[in-house]
Amino acid sequence: MRARQMSVLQHRTNPSGDWRTLGVRRMYIAQARCQGKGNILRSMRGIKLLAAVAVGGLALSLAACGSAPAKEGTGTPTGAASSPTGKAIQACMVTDTGGIDDKSFNAAAWAGLQAANQSNPNIKVKYVASTAEADYEPNLTNFAQQKCDLIVAVGGLMGTATDKIAKQNPNAQFAIVDYKSAEPNVYSMQFDTAQAGFLAGYLAAGYSKSHKIGTYGGLKIPPVTIFMDGYADGAKYYDGKHSTTTTVLGWDKAKQDGLFANSFVDQAKGKQLADSLNSQGADVIMPVAGGTGLGTAAAAQASNGKYVVIWVDQDGCKSASQYCNVFLSTVAKNISDTVRDAALKADTEKLTGGSIGTLANNGVQLAPYNQFDSKVDPALKTEIEALKQDIITGKVVVTSPAAPK
Repeated sequence: MRARQMSVLQHRTNPSGDWRTLGVRRMYIAQARCQGKGNILRSMRGIKLLAAVAVGGLALSLAACGSAPAKEGTGTPTGAASSPTGKAIQACMVTDTGGIDDKSFNAAAWAGLQAANQSNPNIKVKYVASTAEADYEPNLTNFAQQKCDLIVAVGGLMGTATDKIAKQNPNAQFAIVDYKSAEPNVYSMQFDTAQAGFLAGYLAAGYSKSHKIGTYGGLKIPPVTIFMDGYADGAKYYDGKHSTTTTVLGWDKAKQDGLFANSFVDQAKGKQLADSLNSQGADVIMPVAGGTGLGTAAAAQASNGKYVVIWVDQDGCKSASQYCNVFLSTVAKNISDTVRDAALKADTEKLTGGSIGTLANNGVQLAPYNQFDSKVDPALKTEIEALKQDIITGKVVVTSPAAPK
């Protein structure tokens, strides 16, 4: 879950609240050179973009070069690969602005494509990194022009751009994480993270000594607020079972409003928000903000035990292992396996419809406690396991306005 900052002004200019159309495109100077057959702009691997195009200059840049501002990477998975099966295809991924190594859902999606390649070497994989929302459309267009057999868009903020480019390229196969598309050539991969967030809220309320827990988001969009809804409701459910009162700082589910960094990459903001929540008494904090949350993890380490962190998307002790000693657990989305399975399926058939990850199908989960395993009360662990089963069977119903349908 990552994007550029959205200002209050931007929100006011879109009173309908449709998050898919929010965001002001950043202006960049197009610096590109056309090379190769067909004047296709090819990007060099590296940290900097070869070109980033402003909205106003997009048409001119594409007319001149017929391509996107991008940096491209290819995967080199380790370990023994399986034998090639099916036809040879090219699976291409466009990241959100958090980048390929965000320790969160961009990295998870890329790991999924690499796993598909490892399982079937006939599936060749590569990615292009977006550094601004203005990159989405040209990056997707570029891959469509390259005739990629599967184009994976990572993140709900890319929804509008993906729909547009999919309409323009009806014979191309697209897939997208955290967004439901109505386009017939877009496969939607969604996750009901409110369910796993519910378990995390229950855990946080049971672990907290101050009876105050906190959360904040990267942006106020459904793929973010769904975590926060589950977290708040899980803490409330714990209180109902234990006659306690837990204050959730940073999110009000009833008002659907709370604390946001307006960034998925600003680690300094992550530190600032976490320290602020801790100063109000929160000793468990869940950042739903991609790379911004790394600032929270670093601040938790520096706090000498004043607060711990619940990570999101990928098991934090695997994706950001340097902070494992402050990660109580993770609200995990099984993005890697979902993307892997989509790529493997695309090798043999057309993708239609989509998928929704739940606790029942292991699409979402509360990750292991890792270094906190001995610190979490065994009785609390047992309650969480029972609660998980109650959610799976429908005995406990988890709701969120942002839940996928």
